[in-house]
Amino acid sequence: MESNRSHFKLILGSSSIARRKILGDMGYQFTLMSADIDEKSIRKEKPEELVLALAEAKADAIVSKLQTTDYEDEEESTVLIASDTAEAIMKRIPVDDNIEEDKSTLLVTCDQVVVFEDAVREKPSSVEEAREYIRGYSKGHTATVSSVVVTNLKTGFRKGGVDRVEIYFHEIPDEIIEKLIEEGMVLKVAGALVIEHPLILPLVKEVIGTTDSVMGLPKELTEKLIKEVLGST
Repeated sequence: MESNRSHFKLILGSSSIARRKILGDMGYQFTLMSADIDEKSIRKEKPEELVLALAEAKADAIVSKLQTTDYEDEEESTVLIASDTAEAIMKRIPVDDNIEEDKSTLLVTCDQVVVFEDAVREKPSSVEEAREYIRGYSKGHTATVSSVVVTNLKTGFRKGGVDRVEIYFHEIPDEIIEKLIEEGMVLKVAGALVIEHPLILPLVKEVIGTTDSVMGLPKELTEKLIKEVLGST
């Protein structure tokens, strides 16, 4: 993959600082796009199904923007990453000058939820909900479920997957919870969960999985899917 990275352009469709850092750590150079959707309007019974459905809706929003964007001809493939998949995208992408006939354009979308006692947790809707979420993790455990899907917009070939991580906590003191609430970051992430935060990190007892997946973009899964889709062309 290292030798191929100079042959495609990368766009991250996320406002997540964590995802930007992860993508940079992976060695990619990228620009940013955003996808604004009503996440609460999309409901699925299983968390794995939900994160995939949310990623599809975000991808649709990104594609709508791409359809109205003018592109200069390039001699390289384009990789589009939208965070926080692409079932219906191919029907909406016109075959036009935006995509060179002999070049591939890839779309990577992802999303994440937290699962606590079999209940799905997304971004907290209030300070009180965020506080309740974090208190629930104290001396207990929770899990993150993340989806990544890579679609070749030229051929329609798609590969996707879901990554789950289990996190166990020591006791989380109320003063730590209040400091996190005051900072505000926990209000912007699924389940108010930020295990990489300096206040929380010492209170994490065990992580079964990878921290990058908990932060919203599992590196290994993302690299695997990009490689497989590029290899299919």
